[in-house]
Amino acid sequence: MSGVRGARLVVAGVVPAELALAVCLLAGVRIPAAVLVGAEGAVLAALVLEAVVLGRLWRAGRRTGAGRREAMGAALRTVVPEKVRRLVGHEMRALHSLGLWVLRRRHAVPEGALAAPYTRPQTAMMYGLLFVSVVETVMFALLIPWPVVHRILLVVDVYGVLLVLALHASCVVRPHVAGADGSLRIRYGALFDLRVPAAAIVTVRVERRYPEGKLMQLHPDGVLDLAVGGQTTVTVELTAPLGFVRPLGGRGQAHTVRFHADDPRSVVAALTPARTAPSPSPDPPV
Repeated sequence: MSGVRGARLVVAGVVPAELALAVCLLAGVRIPAAVLVGAEGAVLAALVLEAVVLGRLWRAGRRTGAGRREAMGAALRTVVPEKVRRLVGHEMRALHSLGLWVLRRRHAVPEGALAAPYTRPQTAMMYGLLFVSVVETVMFALLIPWPVVHRILLVVDVYGVLLVLALHASCVVRPHVAGADGSLRIRYGALFDLRVPAAAIVTVRVERRYPEGKLMQLHPDGVLDLAVGGQTTVTVELTAPLGFVRPLGGRGQAHTVRFHADDPRSVVAALTPARTAPSPSPDPPV
């Protein structure tokens, strides 16, 4: 277990330090040779430690009967903290969504399903944030006299602008989905994804609310709010509490979900017929 703890400390310490060094190099900062050698030596030692610990965990998993991929997945989950894995995953999905946005494609909207956008209340804010980020980058370029600091901030600011665009793109290309079978998929970009089977839905209705607080919050009475622009427009009541995963891995259960859709009536109309359609009558006996 001490080896596992050491590997987790490496992920939490050495890897971010290496990323900071990479940013400096990308910005054109001249790093002394001794610092580069020391940093690369530390990274090499960290990689050796990671490989040893992962190898031990992988072999232990194989001895218990797990497959190669399953054993490696279990080893990675043991060494790399869940929050780190989820943050990296969110970022990769957001950047992938940026590519889909450029190609004008949507993610996982099957044929016959209704794609329900939800970005209208936040679009102006996102573009405003993007404008402020660009202005900030230009102002720093004009005001900061030190070339080293200017280059580092330029790399960080450009990457920040890219992430803002990717976040907005992920919300555009990953809409809510009302399936033809009456199921519902509630999403918020690359951060949240909840699948609600048709059999789990009791009622769905248009209901505009303005919850206070953060983007996602679970109330003590089991109501989950997923607000966009400080509002929700659709309320879904469930037959039983349904589990969900928060962006950083926290778990919860909700028996009612309230979320925003730009056109809530179309969502309700798409789900209601599929749930209320009469079942086919059996053939009469011959």
